[in-house]
Amino acid sequence: MNHTAPLAERMRPKTFLNVIGQDHLTGEHGILKSQVQQKILPSIILWGSPGVGKTTLAQVIANEIHLPFFALSAINAGVKDVREVILKAEKEGKSILFIDKIHEATEILLLYKSFKP
Repeated sequence: MNHTAPLAERMRPKTFLNVIGQDHLTGEHGILKSQVQQKILPSIILWGSPGVGKTTLAQVIANEIHLPFFALSAINAGVKDVREVILKAEKEGKSILFIDKIHEATEILLLYKSFKP
């Protein structure tokens, strides 16, 4: 554990078992939890106010499936940053890319469309 990380980061749930709320998604019979347990990982958009747990949920999914997790902020990141992460992810195999504030980044959305089959 990184003791220099902010307290909120250290207290973040690491597994579905530690997530409170959203039982219809993350609880014992939750649809998201069951898909993750089956290694089914669709592209998803997590929407909500700041602080509701979008990043945490993405990290929990990555932890549960044992996949590398890459996070970017669309406010700070550009197309170059996304391409770098995509290259890293290609080397790692399957990965999770979490882009926060994606609604703010037209260029990133256009790049994403170019990678969709």
